Amino acid sequence: MKIIIAGAGEVGFHLAKLLSYESHDITLIDKDKDRLIYADTRLDIRTVQEDATSISALNNANIENTDLLIAVTSSETTNITICVISKKLGAKKTIARISNSEFTANKEKINFTDLGIDELISTEELATNEIKLLLEQAAFHDTHEFEEGKLTMVGMTLSKAAPFVGMSVKSAAANFSGIHFMPIGIRRKISNETIIPRGDTIFMAGDQAYFITLKEGVEELNKLSATKNNPIKNVMILGGSKIGEKTAKQLCNKSLNIKIIEKYKVRAIELADELPDALVVYGDGRDIELLEEENVADMDAFIAVTGRSETNIMSCLVAKSKGVKRTIALVQNVDYFNLSKNIGIDTLINKKLLAANSIFRYIRKGEVLEMTILNNINAEILEFKALKNSKITKKLIKNLNFPRNAIIGGVIRDDVGVIALGDFQIQKDDKVVVCCLPKTISKVENFFN
Repeated sequence: MKIIIAGAGEVGFHLAKLLSYESHDITLIDKDKDRLIYADTRLDIRTVQEDATSISALNNANIENTDLLIAVTSSETTNITICVISKKLGAKKTIARISNSEFTANKEKINFTDLGIDELISTEELATNEIKLLLEQAAFHDTHEFEEGKLTMVGMTLSKAAPFVGMSVKSAAANFSGIHFMPIGIRRKISNETIIPRGDTIFMAGDQAYFITLKEGVEELNKLSATKNNPIKNVMILGGSKIGEKTAKQLCNKSLNIKIIEKYKVRAIELADELPDALVVYGDGRDIELLEEENVADMDAFIAVTGRSETNIMSCLVAKSKGVKRTIALVQNVDYFNLSKNIGIDTLINKKLLAANSIFRYIRKGEVLEMTILNNINAEILEFKALKNSKITKKLIKNLNFPRNAIIGGVIRDDVGVIALGDFQIQKDDKVVVCCLPKTISKVENFFN
């Protein structure tokens, strides 16, 4: 695909990096020379130092033959303008990064497609929704819902007490019949190797295991994993950023007790006015004495969403040392993800990865409805729509010769989630959730073309 990315900031650079790995024709446009030099020396892409709202610049970038235009500058107004102009100049699809949640909330009232914008993506909203889902499923360090929870992906670290530790997948299925979930990915503690589980794969203590589950399977997993999904009631949020504010607002609506710590006085006053149901504390969350004075030890969850990754990580470690069961840190550096379990933080979230998850479904072959990249293992989960003549519909799953480094975790048919085993046959219009290693994606896509 020919793809133009407008904006070489952290989101634009990360997208360019990920997409360049897949041999797409990438052009990165930005006015900032230093950003482009940084990208040019690290990536095999074309860079253009121009204002992406310039018609001549877009024409020079061959916009009329572009499959996808992604506008991810720091200004949502600029991103919307770029998409509108690009669509008029011939871009097939356009995506705009925005920060105003009113736009996404009113998609049905305002047809943005008519304006020339195929998709709106708010990284702040994506991060907020991720945090909310993680708190709802507090026993898990990673979660993702497909089709409003018809199927859910959950990730957990297996304890020694889990009854299926030491069993093979096949033996566990036989011993715990009638379950409503399926293992789709494992990262070994001892080697950091990512495994797509098969019948002879052994569950081991310390594994980071990922499952596709129905709603009733969530509680089953809680019991079998020997973990408790303790309800979250008291939450401390460090940082009154847009993400912090949106998260606090959503959690207040669920009648949770929310305490926000904000180090800038003016912002703290604004938050107090905007969030009457939350307690806003003016102070520096890096101050351990302040955290102790604000009873951090009594919190069920601690969420750090300041603009500094190091502050978020260190404050979560302090909270963990005080006995807080659930810690979530916002980080800018994707490389930190491999450290999350080693350093003791439950979950790291990254806006760049969340944006990439939303955008990648436009890149994949076949009709990809949704995609997520797992934080802690080298695997991707994709939701495909089965087409009439797709190879995936021709045989029972066990007879498809599906790639070994991929697994079908579940199917949504007529708005009902199903854990799809070997004797299941996929039909036209089924929504199929697949987990696979990156090197196998092209083979999986061929089953859905």
